[in-house]
Amino acid sequence: MSEIITAGILVIGDEILSGRTKDKNIGFIAEYLTNIGIDLKEVRVVADDEGAIVEALNALRERYTYVFTTGGIGPTHDDITADSVAKAFGVGIDHHPDVVARFRQRFSEAELNEARLRMTRVPDGAELIDSATILAPGFKIGNVIVMAGVPSIMQAMMDIIAPKLKTGARMLSESVRADAREGDIGTPLRAIQDAHPETSIGSYPFYDEEGRPNTNVVVRARDQDRLSAAIADVQAMLDKLKAPKP
Repeated sequence: MSEIITAGILVIGDEILSGRTKDKNIGFIAEYLTNIGIDLKEVRVVADDEGAIVEALNALRERYTYVFTTGGIGPTHDDITADSVAKAFGVGIDHHPDVVARFRQRFSEAELNEARLRMTRVPDGAELIDSATILAPGFKIGNVIVMAGVPSIMQAMMDIIAPKLKTGARMLSESVRADAREGDIGTPLRAIQDAHPETSIGSYPFYDEEGRPNTNVVVRARDQDRLSAAIADVQAMLDKLKAPKP
C-alpha cells in the first residue's frame, strides 16, 4: 500500500472572514490535490493576525504532510503571512536578492517603494515558487507552501510546486443515484460501510428534476476491487429497497 500523503489548507485574510471576498481557492486546491494523490484533511480560515496565523500553522504542519496557505503576501501593511511563517519556523526574514533584482527590472526607483519591496521578503531558507509570469513569488519552507490569494496566481503556483511534492495512490470514486430519500437508506448504508472499512461511503441529498428528494451515494477507495465490491453491495441494497413488497 502506498504511503498516504495528507494536507491542510490555511486561508488567511480578514476579507474572507468578513464576507467581502468570496474564497475561490479551497475548492480548486482540494480537487487538485485529490487528482494527484494527496488527501486534504482540514481547512482553517484565520484573520490577518500574527498570533492566529502562527498558532494555526504550527498545528497544521505538525499534523499533515503538507500545509498550503493562501493570502497575505501582498504589498500592504496587513500582508503579514511571510513574517508569521518565519516566526512559526523560528527563522529570520529578509529581502530576497533575486526577487529584488526582478522588481528593479520591472519598476523605476521611484516606483520601487517600501510597499512593493515588502513582496520581496522571504523567510531564511525558503525555496521560491516563481516563474517568468509571476512577479512576486510564493515560497516553500519545510512542509509549508505559501501562495498568493489571487486565484489565477495561486493556480499558477500550484502548477509549479505540484511536481515537487510527494504523492500517494489516488482516491478512486464512484457515484450511484439512489432514487430514494437519504433517511430511507441511512441504516443499510451504515451496515455496508461497516462491511467495507477500507472504503469511504457518503450520501448526498438533492432534489431531482421533478422536485422530489433524492440521494447520490458516493463510494471512495484506493483499491479498485474494494471500490467495486462496496458499489455492488450499495446497488444490491438499492435494488432490494425498490423491489415490490410481496
